[in-house]
Amino acid sequence: MRRAILVLTGCLGFVLAMVSPRAWAQAVSAPVPLREGQQPVPGDVDLATSRVYVFVGKTGLGHDHAVVGNLVSGAVRLDAAENAGQLVFDMRSFLADTPEARKVLGLPGQADESTRRQTTENMLGPDVLDVDRHPTATFDIGSALRSARPGAGPKPTVDLVGTFTLHGVARKVIIPVEVESAGPVLRLTGSFRIKQTDFGMKPYKKFGGVVGVADELAIHGDIRIAATPVGNPNPSPRPAAAPTAQPPAGRVPPERPAPAVIGGPK
Repeated sequence: MRRAILVLTGCLGFVLAMVSPRAWAQAVSAPVPLREGQQPVPGDVDLATSRVYVFVGKTGLGHDHAVVGNLVSGAVRLDAAENAGQLVFDMRSFLADTPEARKVLGLPGQADESTRRQTTENMLGPDVLDVDRHPTATFDIGSALRSARPGAGPKPTVDLVGTFTLHGVARKVIIPVEVESAGPVLRLTGSFRIKQTDFGMKPYKKFGGVVGVADELAIHGDIRIAATPVGNPNPSPRPAAAPTAQPPAGRVPPERPAPAVIGGPK
């Protein structure tokens, strides 16, 4: 028995030696989805209710599109000056022009099922998101501190500073988010913009560019996390409120302090 334990220990040591320090740090710090019945830790993302919405503008004779997607895992540690969490997005879950997405982003009318399916296939395909090679996107949050930007609204505003990785390309971003208390849950809402070409993607076009979509995307996050203090919010829990008005199509709401600041490659 003692010999078997020594052999097992040696094998384990060999495996750990083969793992780079960076890979090991990522493995032990990555958020893990909650198991059934497990209680969330303050800052853990509620995967069932959190969403990301993307407004895709048109070029030429194309059409505006609204996209919705889910998260695989996530945590946001408010008031943290470092290692403030991570959001992992399930790119395979992204769907174009669902009734929910069009309503949230303020697009009129509805797309028929065939159009939704074709648009989604183009979006997930190799020229754009290429989900077979890049099934997830991540936002590694370095800090989540109360914003010092002037002109903030009545709700606490936090700057999420970190690295957004999409399609295998990493960019530094600063995303201002508003924090709204809803009893045991905090709702974080914020918007930022990116260019598809900055992340190695090709904006969809056909007929020589007569029909297509814009390079710039407006991304709106609606993330719910288990309650945790932030700055000096109202300490009295409030009952869950009905969803607030969402941003009009492709525009950051005027009450937000500023769009995200997007820097160069990591």
